[in-house]
Amino acid sequence: MWKKLLKRLKDRQEGITGLETAIILIAFVIVASVFAYVVLSAGLFSSQKTKEAMNAGLQSTMSVLEIKGNVIAKMEAGLVTHIYFCVGIPAAGSPVDFNPTSENTSILIISYSDYDNLVPSMNWTITKLATVNADNILDPTELFQLDVEIPTTGNVTLGAYDRFSLEIKPAEGPVLVFERIIPGRLSAFVNLH
Repeated sequence: MWKKLLKRLKDRQEGITGLETAIILIAFVIVASVFAYVVLSAGLFSSQKTKEAMNAGLQSTMSVLEIKGNVIAKMEAGLVTHIYFCVGIPAAGSPVDFNPTSENTSILIISYSDYDNLVPSMNWTITKLATVNADNILDPTELFQLDVEIPTTGNVTLGAYDRFSLEIKPAEGPVLVFERIIPGRLSAFVNLH
């Protein structure tokens, strides 16, 4: 009889041990599911941030200006007085605003620099060569010619063998920077390849 009683107690203890194991197993499953949720949430959050960064990068490159054609310098008395070049945007690009503001300035800034000078904002005008509408917003199928006036006052003298750089800074998108050297043989209009 004692053997039967001990056997019953022993069987009951195995049941309790099985119940404890089940509780521990359920606890592990719950902890693992919480951990998996945290990992998935972090992954979704980081992928969302990656998507936002990619979209911002694409948006900034979609409105990039491109030089279309040659850069021409107008010379007077051996010095450059005007620089002419055409700009456009890629077919999938976003429009670029060339409209003047109420103070007769523009949100598009053109800066000049050489070895001795930095002019943060130059005077410039546009000539619409190919347009689809009458506004001053450069659309993907349009072409504007820019005329940048080199100041005659101050220390800016741009002559033979001088190197200069122009930066075209639209309100949105990357800056277009190009650098040219004035050749030694000068004429009224010089092509700055």
